[in-house]
Amino acid sequence: MTQQTQTPSNDADVIAKLSTLDRYLAVWIGVAMAAGLILGRTWQGLVDALESFTVGSISVPIAIGLLVMMYPVLAKVRYDETRRVTGDRRLLGASLVLNWLVGPALMFALAWLLLPDLPEYRTGLIIVGLARCIAMVMIWNDLACGDREAAAVLVAINSVFQVFAFAALGWFYLQTLPGWLGLSTTSAEFSIGAITASVLVFLGIPLLAGFLTRVVGERTKGRDWYEETFLPRISPWALYGLLFTIVLLFALQGDAITSNPFDVVRIALPLLLYFSITFVVGMFVGHALRLGYAKTATLAFTAAGNNFELAIAVAIGTFGATSGQALAGVVGPLIEVPVLVGLIYVALWSRRFFTPTGDQT
Repeated sequence: MTQQTQTPSNDADVIAKLSTLDRYLAVWIGVAMAAGLILGRTWQGLVDALESFTVGSISVPIAIGLLVMMYPVLAKVRYDETRRVTGDRRLLGASLVLNWLVGPALMFALAWLLLPDLPEYRTGLIIVGLARCIAMVMIWNDLACGDREAAAVLVAINSVFQVFAFAALGWFYLQTLPGWLGLSTTSAEFSIGAITASVLVFLGIPLLAGFLTRVVGERTKGRDWYEETFLPRISPWALYGLLFTIVLLFALQGDAITSNPFDVVRIALPLLLYFSITFVVGMFVGHALRLGYAKTATLAFTAAGNNFELAIAVAIGTFGATSGQALAGVVGPLIEVPVLVGLIYVALWSRRFFTPTGDQT
């Protein structure tokens, strides 16, 4: 099969493809951060008000924001395309290795090297490294002219795999591996059961909803209606949910952010290195495997992108909304968005190093 690679004439064409909401996403996130900080400072009873709406350890308002954020993205996945991509053993094998071996291990190493004295932030970053891409990566991949179908399938595979593997990997990287290396492990309050429950709720529910929505929508109205009419209507809600969640989290984290700005900078540094290194490794691996530009771009972005929605949900559910682990999760999208937007241009520039026939499978 030949992937029809879209080739914008220049970088301005890439920007033109973005809606106003997407184009200025970094600005909206900045506004949401500021609004959250102001809200937290001016509404003294906000924390108590939010904590009054909890089920177990989960804040219901934040849970609503996270679920609204994840559902539209998972509704976009073409779940019936798995067979085509799983037949490409080079792409699938490289993606699994980069996502489930290289990515978590790299974040673990960066977190310990750069945050040895900040255990809460370090734990939060490790959780970010375990949460593999299922959301904004679809946007980055499309703008970089990657293989849309391959991206959708890899996202679907990561989504399913994450439900079953996240808790086990959390146990390994937060308790077992540090013990082997003679490092401190997570406190006794750490609960694998809490992480499993959070994954099932915040990933399992929207994953099931997205799957059922596509199946029912396509059977009743057809794929053209579903993708050209229904999906455009619900797509903006993913960003609305993201911004709503950021406002609440920054309102809860306002004191920590304003009191410890240097800590925020220290959290940002390993994230910046993580996204950049993982992307570059993905591009080199795809080029070495002769996957062609489109699939190589997809491989790199799906490896570099992280599901910060899930990381935030797990950190909140396990450690609390005002914890350092949650703050580390919140910083994640603030670094990921501008970095991966910049990497779109790097990917497009790199097309000159790929032969036109390389996109054939």
